[in-house]
This record gives sequence, C-alpha cells and structure tokens, in this order.
Amino acid sequence: MDDLAAKLRGADTNELAEIVRQQRDQLGPDSVRQVLRNSYVDARIIDELIEHPALRKHYEVRRQIAAHPRTQQARAISLVAGLYWRDLLRIGSDTRVKPAVRRAADRRLAERLGRLSIGEKVLVAREAGTGLIASLLGEKEQRVVTALLENPRLTEPMLAPLLTNPVTSPQVLRLVAEDRRWGSRYTTQVALCLNPATPEDLAISLLPGLRKADRRAVASDTRVPAAVRERAALLSEC
Repeated sequence: MDDLAAKLRGADTNELAEIVRQQRDQLGPDSVRQVLRNSYVDARIIDELIEHPALRKHYEVRRQIAAHPRTQQARAISLVAGLYWRDLLRIGSDTRVKPAVRRAADRRLAERLGRLSIGEKVLVAREAGTGLIASLLGEKEQRVVTALLENPRLTEPMLAPLLTNPVTSPQVLRLVAEDRRWGSRYTTQVALCLNPATPEDLAISLLPGLRKADRRAVASDTRVPAAVRERAALLSEC
C-alpha cells in the first residue's frame, strides 16, 4: 500500500487516471487522499472516484471531494448537503474552493444554526466566511457576538446593519462600543449615537468625539432619546 501511495502522489494526469481506473476497487479513504493531493488530478479522475459506490459510502471521501477545488461545481454542491457543520464551516471559509460551493456550504450551515449549541455557535462566529456572517449578526447571545467581532473577515459594511438597526439589543450595541477593534472607529461611534437602541449613557459618552456636523445630526434626529439629543445640541454650540 505504501508503494501505491507513492505512485498516486507521483503520477502525472494520464498515469493517475490509469491507476485509479485499474485499482479503484482496492482504493480507500487514505488512497483517495493521496489522489487528491496530486497536483495533476482533474475533474475526470475525481468523478471516477466519487462514482464508485464503495468509495462514495465513506464520509471522509465525500468530504474531501466536496472541498477539492477541481471537483465539478454541481457535484461538489450536491456533496455539501450531507456534510457535518464543522466541515461546512471549513469549506465556507476556504478561498481555494469555488465561490458557488462556498456559498452552498454557508447556506447549509445557516439553516442549521438554530440547532447548534451556544459553544458551537461561538466557534462558527469566530471562523465564519463572509457568506455566513450576515446570518450571525442577528444573534442575541453575547458570547456569539463577541466571537463574531473577532472574526477577521467581518468588515464595516457587514457590521453596519447591526449598528443602525433600532431593534438591535442595547447589550449587543454596548459590546460593539467596548470592542477594541470596532469601538474606536469613527463610523461606529456615529452609528451608535444615532441608534435609538443605544444605551443613553453610552451615546452621551461618545458625543464629544463626534464632529460638529454629526452632533447636529444627532440633535435633530427625533428617533434619538431626548437626553442624547439635548446633549448633542449643547455640544454643537461649543
């Protein structure tokens, strides 16, 4: 079997196809891994592997083929449907995977978020790809939000709907304000001051750091609590 593994790793495309065709009945998950690691593997060879019933029954084979960048897109998407949430997470954030396959993985995982524990959601939030982040922004559990704020793929445009939505919980808005990465951003501070759900003490503490034009915008926005508007108007006169 070690000789076979060496052949699978070192073969060119034609040699690899011939080995797979001749010895497919003897291949297992480990051998498939060697085939997929070969830089000459192509979609035709991958099809040969996944169409074999004895190989297809192995979860590890289905997972590896779903995540491989050279797997035919439609086939990869069909395989994604049967994967566990941890593997969906990995595929959704792997930039080597075709975008449509990553989106399919994100959709599947988004559908399952409600069945995950808080601890599992924390792991998802910390590592989620861009396609899944929007589904996590509505989470009310503070541990999940904190993990999401740590996600390096989270961007200002993605976070903006959370900051401007008046139904976002005050606790979540305070978490954003206290976050080292996001709380110091000027756009975040303006959005928090304009959001009527932001705790009054927090909004008032942020007002001195706003430009005069933005303080005036806060002062004139009737959705903002009266105490915040009055403080914004007073600061605007300085």
